[in-house]
Amino acid sequence: MFAAAMRVDIRLHDVHSLKEKRSIVKKAVAQLMRTHPVSVAEVEHQDLWQRTAFGIAVAAAHPGQLDRILHAVERDLRERSDIEVLSVVVSHLEEPM
Repeated sequence: MFAAAMRVDIRLHDVHSLKEKRSIVKKAVAQLMRTHPVSVAEVEHQDLWQRTAFGIAVAAAHPGQLDRILHAVERDLRERSDIEVLSVVVSHLEEPM
């Protein structure tokens, strides 16, 4: 088994309240979990309107599968028009062979 965690720092566009932010975050998290075999949580900046960070965890049987899932998640986030991905950091919990 191979596992990894990905942290994605995000800027939200056209957000003027925490209520608007939570709506965008909730939709993005639900979409990622619906389309990919991952777990997602908002892990930082909960009290800021235009910033957030997602923690994303994934496990897979093969390292190539793990990488494909992580790249697909990052691609889906970058394609969203309501957010801007500022940085992505991936930590492998077990080093691929």
